[in-house]
Amino acid sequence: MFDNNNKTRHSMALAALLALSGLSGAAWADAYEEAAKKWIAEEFNPSTLTPEQQLEELKWFIKAAEPFRGMNINVASETLTTHEYESKVLAKAFSEITGIKLKHDLMQEGDVVEKLQTQMQSGKNIYDGWVNDSDLIGTHFRYGKAVSITDMMANEGKDFTSPTLDLDDFIGLSFTTGPDGKVYQLPDQQFANLYWFRADWFERPELKAKFKEIYGYELGVPVNWSAYEDIAEFFSVHVKEIDGKRVYGHMDYGKKDPSLGWRFTDAWFSMAGGGDKGLPNGLPVDEWGIRVDGCRPVGSSVARGGDTNGPAAVFATQKYVDWMRQYAPPEAQGMTFSESGPVPAQGAIAQQIFWYTAFTADMTKPGLPVVNEDGTPKWRMAPSPKGPYWEEGMKLGYQDAGSWTFLNSTPEKQRLAAWLYAQFVTSKTVSLKKTLVGLTPIRESDINSQAMTDVAPKLGGLVEFYRSPARVQWTPTGTNVPDYPRLAQLWWQFIAEAASGDKTPQQALDGLAAAQDTMLGRLERSGVLGECGPKLNEPRDPQYWFDQPGAPKPKLANEKPQGETIAYDELLKSWEQARK
Repeated sequence: MFDNNNKTRHSMALAALLALSGLSGAAWADAYEEAAKKWIAEEFNPSTLTPEQQLEELKWFIKAAEPFRGMNINVASETLTTHEYESKVLAKAFSEITGIKLKHDLMQEGDVVEKLQTQMQSGKNIYDGWVNDSDLIGTHFRYGKAVSITDMMANEGKDFTSPTLDLDDFIGLSFTTGPDGKVYQLPDQQFANLYWFRADWFERPELKAKFKEIYGYELGVPVNWSAYEDIAEFFSVHVKEIDGKRVYGHMDYGKKDPSLGWRFTDAWFSMAGGGDKGLPNGLPVDEWGIRVDGCRPVGSSVARGGDTNGPAAVFATQKYVDWMRQYAPPEAQGMTFSESGPVPAQGAIAQQIFWYTAFTADMTKPGLPVVNEDGTPKWRMAPSPKGPYWEEGMKLGYQDAGSWTFLNSTPEKQRLAAWLYAQFVTSKTVSLKKTLVGLTPIRESDINSQAMTDVAPKLGGLVEFYRSPARVQWTPTGTNVPDYPRLAQLWWQFIAEAASGDKTPQQALDGLAAAQDTMLGRLERSGVLGECGPKLNEPRDPQYWFDQPGAPKPKLANEKPQGETIAYDELLKSWEQARK
């Protein structure tokens, strides 16, 4: 515990300052409370709390912050709309309400991971708190560099944990919980990758009639990859132009760049049906193709019982390559994630199978070709279609969950002050307004609020998705991945070989699986990950593993079953019925 004498010394210094300034301690406290009232009135609305409840919550922060007043606290996150709001608005509010000088730095996601790694390896404090993806949960619980939030709340952070934190209200808490049952990260924002489509085009009678004439079933939201492929072909090859403009049935990106790795580690193989059943991640084989025995990773190649280069993964990679070449705009192959993101909003894309809800705010701006004059979108989002290897009980897509993480190399007092800020920016006082700004919801209470109901018609299905029972099938990378930064670096280099055509998908994934096994072996030999560190299986004939239940699954005789679609309205009705 930090030295309580510091608190005494701070109080004495504060009393002297107040005496000189002519302000009483009560008046000084009133100044923080007045700041809280101002922010409640001017910024923190709507909220699921009443203004009176908000003030009570903020009074707790004012009191809890007393030992830390005047301190300079630095935190970091990637650059997203949600974090920009925190950096520009909420950090200022927190400073005025608590007296803690809070600086919230923004940077690219890769820089966050790099700096976080540096602090973990060097033990030198760089930031007092970090928002990093919950994809690192397997790293954090194994390395012992991150503080268990569960332990902190029970011990040194007990007096600095808000009584209104309400962990059960966080929809992503399972993503940030280790196999030991402890919470290592606090969700701050999250968004899913879903299916995106031009609802207005899908409703055109002439297009519906033409699609049914060619393919024999209704144009609608694709339930499986076969239908997605048919729709992609339909718009790119058979329709070609709408209202005099060239259109395409698919959008993606293929440039050799770190973002190409995310395109695959963000659950692409599990969308096709790679890995095992299980939520939030397949067990014993996850969506990266890594098998665990208990909590120990034992291999990612099929020969070691993994699925990184199995038939489902090869199928998923082949479809990625084929669809981009045949149905996406020609420039897509030379684009990165950030370059391709704005393209659907330009009005020439019919659908996208791998689309992040983080783009929702940019996709609903007035004046865009994909937005109606009344502000409602011409597009909708829906659940991702399933690949032929997918089975009920498997995850169906990825959910990014940027989450507060604290390292034990940060001095305790600074860490606890940063913990207060993390609770503040996720508190019920501010979380609904933050959700409406960034559209990255974290609380069940916010999702089910009247404010979200009111804004739903302009968000293209975002609210309906987060209120649906299907939501649980979208999850981040799980605990099978023992060192996310090191292993993630391998993916984009090998996937690029398939994207460019230099190697077949099978060859590229054989290389990736071998590289992952090499890295797992290196971690095993180092011994730094303890009893949950890797312990590689000996290679066997792949047929041995194909004969076992679950992943890796043998190659299907028919990888393109009949296409299947559903009307969007029927999809929404099924969600509503499931919630009752």
